Amino acid sequence: MTKRALKRMVREGAFDAGQFDDDAKVRRLPTARGWNPLPHNDERDPGREQGYLKTIKPKSEGQSALIEAIDQKSLVLALGPAGTGKTYLAIAKAVEALEAGRVARIVLSRPAVEAGESIGFLPGEMEDKLAPYLRPLYDALSDRLSMKRVRALIQEGAIEIAPVGFMRGRTLNNAFVVIDEAQNCTYVQLKMLLTRLGWSSTMVVTGDPAQSDLLPELSGLAGVAAKLQELPNIAVVRLADRDIVRHPLVAEMLSVL
Repeated sequence: MTKRALKRMVREGAFDAGQFDDDAKVRRLPTARGWNPLPHNDERDPGREQGYLKTIKPKSEGQSALIEAIDQKSLVLALGPAGTGKTYLAIAKAVEALEAGRVARIVLSRPAVEAGESIGFLPGEMEDKLAPYLRPLYDALSDRLSMKRVRALIQEGAIEIAPVGFMRGRTLNNAFVVIDEAQNCTYVQLKMLLTRLGWSSTMVVTGDPAQSDLLPELSGLAGVAAKLQELPNIAVVRLADRDIVRHPLVAEMLSVL
């Protein structure tokens, strides 16, 4: 091979990219998203895929009442068992309000309470140790926005995710605030969180009093909800087993566990 031919191969590339076209077509084959164990025409699941819908639709009367309450009230408490869509609906409405320009930021908070297992051995700084607790909030956000957009909004400060302990002393104006897993907050913590509400803001508190990781006498959600439901400007929405939108077995299990 001559020196001139060798230089040409280096400049133009030794391989022709076109020879990989067939392989590229194979790699771009569509993949199934959102596997569902139920048959497509099963009446129990008439198509629940709505991850990319701009406007969410309620799947039960309880969810409809929750969405209506969020639209009308500045403070909403959503109580109900696992799988009723409390967190998902709250974050979806928060994203909707941010996209429409009704609020300037979203603030998501969650208590860092261990569910029977210690994470003190996890490596990293404080933020790294708190990441597993806050992961469910990231999952709900990424279902409504692309993960790239979520990261960009977090960097801009338009979305903030913080543990409950970081909320003391703040006033949250022009924000949509979601307090998740509130059954793991004490009465004092909930009182502190509720009084963070500022002007032009909406706050949604979600939780299941029956699934607290605290001792029964320490969880303050049930007591706070009982007192606040007497106030006309605050909505307390109680979801039930019939509002569960996860696998039908979840509702069956919760009825006996």
